[in-house]
Amino acid sequence: MDRQEAIEFLLDHYDNPRNSGPLEHPDISLTGGNPGCADLITMHARFDKDGKLEAVNWEGEGCTISRAAASYVTEITQGKTAEEIEQMSFEDLIDELGRELVMTRPTCATLALGTLKKGVHEHHMHKLAENAS
Repeated sequence: MDRQEAIEFLLDHYDNPRNSGPLEHPDISLTGGNPGCADLITMHARFDKDGKLEAVNWEGEGCTISRAAASYVTEITQGKTAEEIEQMSFEDLIDELGRELVMTRPTCATLALGTLKKGVHEHHMHKLAENAS
């Protein structure tokens, strides 16, 4: 994706956020922040009976990059298992968002995915402990 396409992609997600707002009956609700940019993003997620992410939403305030990235992350994680989400690469996300644009603010670009990964990991560990007992 060239620079102009990356700008349009980010602005589209910023102006038309996907999956924004609260989520009914989430398995995960976790807030992450970036004090350097005053970003505050809460990721909500719910898994289906097969262990796949059936719904993921976000809420929050922040810069264009963090909000656009949160919107995009909700699209690319739908239908994935906890293991697949935990293995998602920050580097791949930065490439998909437009490395040239977001590398000046990598913390903003990865805030939503990092927050979701942490919540998914905690949820996954809780489920494993439940199943072991």
